[in-house]
Amino acid sequence: MELLSETKCFGGRQLRYQHQSEVNHCLMTFSVFLPPQAKVNKVPVLYWLSGLTCTDENFVLKAGAQQYAAKYGIALICPDTSPRGDHIQDDENQAYDFGLGAGFYVNATQEPWVNHYQMYDYVLNELPKLVNAHLPIDGALTSISGHSMGGHGALTIALKNPNSFKSVSAFAPICSPIQCPWGQKALLGYLGNHQQEWFKYDATELLKVADDHLPILIDQGDSDDFIVDQLKPELLKHASDVAHYPIKLRMQKGYDHSYFFISSFIGEHIAFHANYLRGNGINIKAFIE
Repeated sequence: MELLSETKCFGGRQLRYQHQSEVNHCLMTFSVFLPPQAKVNKVPVLYWLSGLTCTDENFVLKAGAQQYAAKYGIALICPDTSPRGDHIQDDENQAYDFGLGAGFYVNATQEPWVNHYQMYDYVLNELPKLVNAHLPIDGALTSISGHSMGGHGALTIALKNPNSFKSVSAFAPICSPIQCPWGQKALLGYLGNHQQEWFKYDATELLKVADDHLPILIDQGDSDDFIVDQLKPELLKHASDVAHYPIKLRMQKGYDHSYFFISSFIGEHIAFHANYLRGNGINIKAFIE
């Protein structure tokens, strides 16, 4: 891990690292916030997965999450949204919704993407192994969250690996990529025309067959321009009702898809995760009503 930058923030440290990824075969960059409590003991960790076009820095600079992470003593890990570099394949038309900045948190199986686009393994295995070994983080106390494409990533990774996470939350997630244009383009490109593989990265489908139930909190703005065509939260809610999988889906009146929306509720999300990571005694049922 090469330290690229370090800044004091809310009594803790905002850090940025670069390392050679074995699964993505390129240099990967990620951001870390270590709360002041990390000076004394290992701390729980919340992974944040960002959306289309973002890097590891969007959430760090725009969400205002560090003050809440410092309050509850939780580290924040923010990976990039795709591999990067001059040798990394991009969409042939440089579209925003595929290729660079749009890894969709899947393991690609199709050429030329298979050589670098292994974001599922990177987020689930490689990055946690690295940070747990080198930073004061308690890897047994891990939660995950994300926005839009990153909300899809957080939900699918957690639903497929419930024993690895204490809780999961999402802002305006792509709830069923097999049923929306963003998801269909990405899954076809990365996985090919093997739709059985697509289902493995669809939160709505995974929730239907989940045996273990994680605490799930989702916020969705009702003025989000993408809600009808791309996000489809009603599909996830219907699947949870049928499967008797309890989730909390909050429709937030007047909010859109932006970081203004995220910053308005990120404090509640971090408190939600803190309840399961640190056992802070929050009456979480009343808190998220």
